[in-house]
Amino acid sequence: MKKLPIYLGGVFATLLISATAHAACDVDKPGYELNGDEAESVYDCLKADLQAGYQEGPKRWISEDFVNDYPGWTKASAFPAAPGFHGGRFLVTYVNAIGADEYLKYKPEDVQVPAGTKIAKESFAINDDGKVSKGPLFLMEKVRAGTSPETGDWYYMMVAPNGAPQAVNVVTACSECHLENFSEQGGLGYPVEDARIR
Repeated sequence: MKKLPIYLGGVFATLLISATAHAACDVDKPGYELNGDEAESVYDCLKADLQAGYQEGPKRWISEDFVNDYPGWTKASAFPAAPGFHGGRFLVTYVNAIGADEYLKYKPEDVQVPAGTKIAKESFAINDDGKVSKGPLFLMEKVRAGTSPETGDWYYMMVAPNGAPQAVNVVTACSECHLENFSEQGGLGYPVEDARIR
């Protein structure tokens, strides 16, 4: 527990803040040792809190419908994909109806992503002590050809666990990685093979 002095009604008081908001979701091993079922159990513990947090507050330049609707889209992860890209976080991927058929083919090349495709990736991390922390919601939207040639006609966005839209340099933080690593897949980074919905 962490102590934080606060001023309440003319008096100083001490507020105790839990060191981790999700102690109930913590595990007894490092995140990299979790199997798919164990990662899914952590996600089940976090899911409602993650989704509620992402939906908090105004989204400014991000469509609120994007953030509110994605839990009803097609889930493309059988369980949270093991850490890799996105800061070593576990990822759970959702794809809207426009893009789901093409995405779920998991084609390694010649991918034809239709404009209007939207992808949302929930994230969480587990450190070497098994402590769980919520991560951002990563968002991608395929736009009409020629709209954003420098990003392969993808828009990238990110929402913090508390719902705040995050200002990031989408070229250096998102697009360069997607185009360098997944250009033959239309810019799509799929879940690792064993975590893919079949």
